[in-house]
Amino acid sequence: MSPIRKAVLPVAGLGTRVLPATKTIPKEMLPVFDRPAIQYVVDEARAAGIEHFVFVTGRNKAAIEDYFDTAYELEDTLRVKNKTDILDELERIRPEPGSMSFVRQQAPLGLGHAIACARDIVGHEPFAILLPDMLVRAPKSCLTQMVEAYGKVGGNVIAVEPCEDPSAYGVIDPVDRSGPLMKMKGMVEKPPRESAPSNLFITGRYILQPEIFDLLETQGAGAGGEIQLTDAMVRLMESQDFHALEYEGASYDCGSKLGYFEANLAYATADAEHGDAAKAMLRDFL
Repeated sequence: MSPIRKAVLPVAGLGTRVLPATKTIPKEMLPVFDRPAIQYVVDEARAAGIEHFVFVTGRNKAAIEDYFDTAYELEDTLRVKNKTDILDELERIRPEPGSMSFVRQQAPLGLGHAIACARDIVGHEPFAILLPDMLVRAPKSCLTQMVEAYGKVGGNVIAVEPCEDPSAYGVIDPVDRSGPLMKMKGMVEKPPRESAPSNLFITGRYILQPEIFDLLETQGAGAGGEIQLTDAMVRLMESQDFHALEYEGASYDCGSKLGYFEANLAYATADAEHGDAAKAMLRDFL
């Protein structure tokens, strides 16, 4: 069983649900409490042992690449002013040389098309996908939990969590729900609540086998006229096992205004240094 060494992060989206904030700033660079949203996603993947990150970018996304680069003038100024604590944090988030690749999705043809753009860098090995819109707070990083599950069952693993209204999400059709790790027999996009096969929605974290790339190459347009990753996964399910992991933790959809607001509340109130003060401010405000 090949290890999961590479992760694909599709960051080419326009962030239309959170306009006008994203008119000039990539949605992935919007701060969630004290750092850009993308930093939480990269930290999650690093904790799971990811060695190489593939960012699928688009126009006006150069700020993401710059963020993970060295800022010589800034770091020199911090060094002169002896702000060693901030310098240490910048060094912590700096990637190893050659550990990040950036490829361009030249047209907004869907998530499946974005993932296909990473094929040559991923190569013929299993890989992870993390949707940067979704931040996941968990006692053990969500992707770490998935990698551990993958070590038990192999194949393809999807992170899921329960929701109140399945009709608003893509949900899985499990073979059974005898435990947090369950074999799947299908996926359904936004089913009516009364006929939904489960209330477990797909969170935005995947471990997939490389055969998905062959299917994406021949995948026709689906919902919204775009190439959908879900459609290709349904086809892959015909020949490979898929498991869903009901992970321990909670997700926040930073692609929506209220989800982004909720993420800021969650990360601020959980911060080791400022959490108590943030809770007090929130109580006072309410």
